[in-house]
Amino acid sequence: MALTYAGCVGISRYAHPPSEKFAEIDTAATQQVIEIAPSGENIFKAVITGWSYEKKTWKRIFGPWPAVIGRNGLAPDGEEREGDGRTPSGTYRITRAFGTAKELNTGLDYRQTTGDDVWIDDSASTRYNEWAILPTDAASYERMKRDDGLYDLGAVIEYNTSPVVPGHGSAIFIHIWRDNGNAPTAGCVALDRIRLKRLLKWLRAERSPVIILHE
Repeated sequence: MALTYAGCVGISRYAHPPSEKFAEIDTAATQQVIEIAPSGENIFKAVITGWSYEKKTWKRIFGPWPAVIGRNGLAPDGEEREGDGRTPSGTYRITRAFGTAKELNTGLDYRQTTGDDVWIDDSASTRYNEWAILPTDAASYERMKRDDGLYDLGAVIEYNTSPVVPGHGSAIFIHIWRDNGNAPTAGCVALDRIRLKRLLKWLRAERSPVIILHE
């Protein structure tokens, strides 16, 4: 399947202008935004657009690209719950990238995953919604190095990480999609590997990137 970076047929209405959510951003600190919006095709199909703040205006750098979100769509701000199959609405920091490779071309902090790396999704655990190393006494967790390759490349969406509220959702990432974008996630944002690699290369920690997820 050929990939086109300029945009996607039928979803160009999301390219310009940035949403009203951008008015809430402190541009003195944040100059990179990943914007996620529903595509209108079905509940889990979305589009992703990258914006850079340059010369006192927001400039579209890439997208809109096709993406997928949770199987039950977007949760209204503050209503995300563990296991509900929804992706949380809102604005969140992007500070950490991860993957199976020893090194990754990204401006974010990068961590190579191993078979002992897990993300705790047990709401009763004192380490709920944290990256941990096996062994753990948590009743449930998600492995960060998966056999299906979905986490070969990704970034952490800093949702419910500081402070952590038990039961309000965990392990929200940007990662590689399944079945060429024809399958939803459990609550994350996913896109194809090539574009995800380009996205992670573009992100720079010193520009304090955020992700905006909105209906």
